[in-house]
Amino acid sequence: MWRVAALIAALNLAFVPAVRAGATQEAIAQVQSRVVKLFGAGGIKGLHAYGSGFLVSGEGHIVTVWSHILDGDVVTVVLDDGRRFYGKVVGVDPRIDLAVLKIEAEGLPHFNLDESAPAGVGTRVLAYSNLFKVATGDEPVSVLHGVIAARSQLDARRGRFQAPYSGPVYIVDAVTNNPGAGGGVLATLDGKLLGVIGRELRSRETNLWLNYVVPMDQLTPRIREIISGKFSGSSFENDMPPSASATVSSLELGLILVPDVVYRTPAYIDQVVPGSLASRVDLRPDDLIVFVNNEVVPSIRAFQSELGRARPGSGLNVVVRRKNQLVSVTIDLPTGNDRR
Repeated sequence: MWRVAALIAALNLAFVPAVRAGATQEAIAQVQSRVVKLFGAGGIKGLHAYGSGFLVSGEGHIVTVWSHILDGDVVTVVLDDGRRFYGKVVGVDPRIDLAVLKIEAEGLPHFNLDESAPAGVGTRVLAYSNLFKVATGDEPVSVLHGVIAARSQLDARRGRFQAPYSGPVYIVDAVTNNPGAGGGVLATLDGKLLGVIGRELRSRETNLWLNYVVPMDQLTPRIREIISGKFSGSSFENDMPPSASATVSSLELGLILVPDVVYRTPAYIDQVVPGSLASRVDLRPDDLIVFVNNEVVPSIRAFQSELGRARPGSGLNVVVRRKNQLVSVTIDLPTGNDRR
């Protein structure tokens, strides 16, 4: 099958005039220098521990998709030339499957977000990614040739759960829906940035795997907010001891978490009290709490701190990772009278 795909791609490129083909090769080299390989959490229950991203600043800001590989404390970033860095997640927005990382480097080749472009149906495109972990050092990432088949609203799921993002996407005829491709780049033949390759998802209507790309016009405003520090839901700085004046406790919600044995113990749910607020919204043992009211929760202490900010009588939005899915629920907190 891969030989057939390679032959089709070669035949497609054969129709490109020689001068343009040469320019395309230069553009491919330029784009590949801006794509990075990511290695992080995974390996459990078949979850791959690698993915793709791309540089959007000379100072080391990297755009990728929000996925399980970012759950660990450390994300290894490998540049096109093989150099390795530790990446820090500086901002995420799970509603659009976006994450921004930062490495300590300068003078890096990168995409200029001001030069990203929209594209219409029928546009010939190239998809760049670390598909199937083809690159672990200075090897180039994969390049797939295809065409934009449609621009549509995403209606997709992972397992039983609907994907959080339901906005516009490009549907492409290149096979991008495979391990490691998420967070890669879709670009024009001359190297203009079009969008970010999405995670592995199935169509809710047809149950088929989707080869889709989120256009940059859906992501660029949030990327800029995260890089500038203006996005309030993007910080890891809430990893602190629980507030002594917490208005709501996890036990009041009916949640019993795993023992808090180290400073950054992940906020895994150990038990859910039957009939509790948590059980009513179907939170389950082994769920990992990753967001509370759009704030990242990297530890049990951070979760308790966020509960300390919650107001009685308000809605508490909780996002958990259940196996390889993100599940969002809202818990209606008791008022002061209810708690008495």
